[in-house]
Amino acid sequence: MRRVKLDRIDRRILKDLQENGRMTNVELASRAGISAPPCLRRVRALEEAGYIRGYHADINPEALGYGVTVFAQVGLSSQAEADLKAFEALVAGWPQVRECHMLAGEADFLLKIVAVDWDAYQRFLTTKLTAAPNVSHVKSALAIRSSKIEPGVPIEIDAPVPEEARES
Repeated sequence: MRRVKLDRIDRRILKDLQENGRMTNVELASRAGISAPPCLRRVRALEEAGYIRGYHADINPEALGYGVTVFAQVGLSSQAEADLKAFEALVAGWPQVRECHMLAGEADFLLKIVAVDWDAYQRFLTTKLTAAPNVSHVKSALAIRSSKIEPGVPIEIDAPVPEEARES
């Protein structure tokens, strides 16, 4: 990954793509105030530098029958690096786990899990999650509703360039 110095145009491109990843290059270029060829070069450079990790569709879970979202705080018996990585590898193979975050504090991991219904979640919990090696405890929290889901990060177009991003 090569480093890209983010300027106002790069931040505009990132903000616009984060809001609408299906935007055409021509529209993106117009919004950024540049022509299409340099805009495409900038997008490719942002991808290569790791600022853009990928593109995806925002799927409605309920439309596909996933009516339950649970946040599970998982505690492990051992926090040795090999055990942490083994748990992360195991979780990576469970499609119902949509997010996995290692935490500092009382729990070791926070998982976002989707299920068709509460019974399906309980089956997953008892047959996979609590049965997994090194898992000492799980605390489940059922999401009642979601009032804000905004992927990505806040991007200020006119923000000053951080010192570490400036060229020497």
